[in-house]
This record gives sequence, structure tokens and C-alpha cells, in this order.
Amino acid sequence: MFDDISFGRENLAPYACQWRRSRGRLYRESASPTRSQFQRDRDRIIHSTAFRRLKHKTQVFIHHEGDHYRTRLTHSIEVAQIARSLARALRVDEDLAEALALAHDFGHTPFGHTGEEVLDELMHSWGGFDHNAQSLRLVTRLEKRYAEFDGLNLTWETLEGLVKHNGPLVDETGQGVDGPVPLPILEFNAQFDLDLARHSGMEAQCAAIADDIAYNAHDLDDALRAGLFDLDALDQLPLVGDLLREVRERYPALDAARTSHEIIRRQITAMVEDVLTVAIANIDALEPASDAEVRGAGRALVHFSAPMAEAERAIKDFLYTRVYRAPSVVRIRAEAKQVVRDLFEAYFSGCAGLPDEWGMDWQSALDAAEEGKRARLVADFLSGMTDRYAINEHQRLFDATPQLR
Repeated sequence: MFDDISFGRENLAPYACQWRRSRGRLYRESASPTRSQFQRDRDRIIHSTAFRRLKHKTQVFIHHEGDHYRTRLTHSIEVAQIARSLARALRVDEDLAEALALAHDFGHTPFGHTGEEVLDELMHSWGGFDHNAQSLRLVTRLEKRYAEFDGLNLTWETLEGLVKHNGPLVDETGQGVDGPVPLPILEFNAQFDLDLARHSGMEAQCAAIADDIAYNAHDLDDALRAGLFDLDALDQLPLVGDLLREVRERYPALDAARTSHEIIRRQITAMVEDVLTVAIANIDALEPASDAEVRGAGRALVHFSAPMAEAERAIKDFLYTRVYRAPSVVRIRAEAKQVVRDLFEAYFSGCAGLPDEWGMDWQSALDAAEEGKRARLVADFLSGMTDRYAINEHQRLFDATPQLR
């Protein structure tokens, strides 16, 4: 009945990840008659609990500060849009790129990178905490929805892209490229080899650069909305300053809100076009005949040009100084750290119990004095919390809770 369905993926470039030649799933499943392997992954990600939780997880600004600020969910959707655009232009699989973009922040804690920093510190004796490794734990173990397996049982290509979207994790000798490889990744890799020494496919590279493009643009937009600086502060920034002058020259009477939007959309367009120019030149030079040749190229093929990379670093430096280290943000970060620290210590010590679905394993680890197992269970539970749930739990367990305002 469905034999003639093409899934719209019959004209991909030879270097694309081909869903018909996927390396498969950890647990064997029959193929879907109506969806490609990567469409199925994308759909499982969208229907997961972890995806819904992104709605109430901080990007930069805490959840109650305004309805128009980005959350992890809206950020992920913006990344997916850019990743699909890049993938379409490069003739690689859009569904795989989209799946990776939608799941790339699954492992983030409440309160953004603040929560991750605290959990990594608290988990130091038991392998630390890394949000990319936690994303892998979520899709391979912690999501409990299916009758025959834990996790989402995603394809090898999707799991590889989640773990390696920023590049190889180990060198040719097996040593970590940026320090020790997080333990959850090593444990899963021993079960389902993700080829940690090589680059990922083009689709994951599209998702990774789309993440950079999206947050550089929308963090500027949100910070302007929050009043952390005004438009004139952008005047000396590479790329952004030029765009500001271009918009003001063309629309001299335009209000600040529309001016901001005109700058941001032009910034995204300029970065996307730059990446495509570089990627097409790299593809023409390498002439990869398969996705394996992309992985074996020894370098990423999807990246910024040198001038755009310099401009992007300047934007990041500006954001770090004027947004992430702004006094109001730093103060809230300190309060959020205390919330996460208090909750971890309450659960880990046994003073507070975990919910029923977690409680049996937690109680068993508590009774057996298995500190490492108990700590990882607490980190799993805490990292899955939304900002709102973390605050409510803190209010339930403690006499005083920071207002985070």
C-alpha cells in the first residue's frame, strides 16, 4: 500500500546521511511504512517528555521575567529552522538535521548553564555532569515510554550527532580532545560504538552551526528587550554595527523594536549565507562520495569563514560582558545556584525523597550506601526539572526560597 512513498528524500547529495543505509538502532525494530528512519527519530523527539520540559527551562532570562524571552524550547525550534535551511541548501537530510537541533538541549538543567555548573561541581567525585552526556542519557535510558526498551531507541546517526555535533571527542590514541570524555558517553559507546574519534555527518554539523547562529542573534534580541543595553551599544560590533547603520540609513524614522528585529534577521541571513559559501567550497574541494568520507575528512566542512568567525567571537565576547555577566543576571545566577545546591543535598542525604518512579532505585542506593549510584539518580532527577518545578520543590522543602528576580 505504501510502496511508492519516497519520503521526499530521493534527491540527496551522495555525501548526505542516507536513511536507507542507516547503521540502525540499538534495539532492532521493523521499519515504518510511512516514515524514513530519521523522520521517525524526529517524531519520537517531539513527542518525548524531555522536549515538553524545554518550554519551562531558562535560556538566559528566568521563566517569569517575560513571556517574550526565549526558552530552551523556542531556542531549539529556531535552531531547527536554521538547520533545516542549511541542510536543504546543501542537499543533506533535513529530517536528521531537524531531529538533532530539536534534541540538542535535552540535557540542560533548570536555570541554564548555571544549573549545569553547580551539578558538575556537586558530581565531581562521581564523574561530573555534562549536558551533552545528559542528552544522551535521556534519549537512551531515562525516557521510559516504550514497552520493549528504555529511551527512544534512536538511530546511530542521530545518537552520533547528539554526542559529536561539536567535533570528535577523542584523538587517534583514544585520549579526550577537551579533557576526559564524560562517563555516560563512554558507557554507552562501549555498548553501541559511536566512532568518537571522527567528525559527525553533515547534518550534525548543520545543527551545530545553527545553534551558534541562533543564540548569537536571539541573545542580543532578548538583551535589548530586557534593557541591558540600547541599540547604540551595538555600533562598534563587527557585522552588527554595520547592519545597524544600514537599517538606520534605510529607515531613519523606524522605532527601536523594529530596528532591533531588522538587525537580527539580517544577522541570521548574513551568517547562514556565509556558512553556505564556505561549506559549498569545502564540498567542491573534497568531493566526498559518501557520508563516511565527510566523517573522515579530518575537519568540519560546515563552518564560518575566517572574517565571520572573528565577528562571531566579538559578538560572543560582547554578550558575555554585557549580558551573561550583567549585575542583574549574575545576582540571579547566584540565587539559582543555591536552589540547585540545596535540592541536591536534600535528595542525596535522604532528607527528602524522590518521586515514586525514582524512589525504588534511590532507596536501594541509599540503603546500600552506594553514593555514586545515588548521586547520579539525583543528578538525573534534578537536571530534568524545569525552572518552575525546581522553585516549587525548594519552596516545599525549605523555609526560605530566593525570589530569582
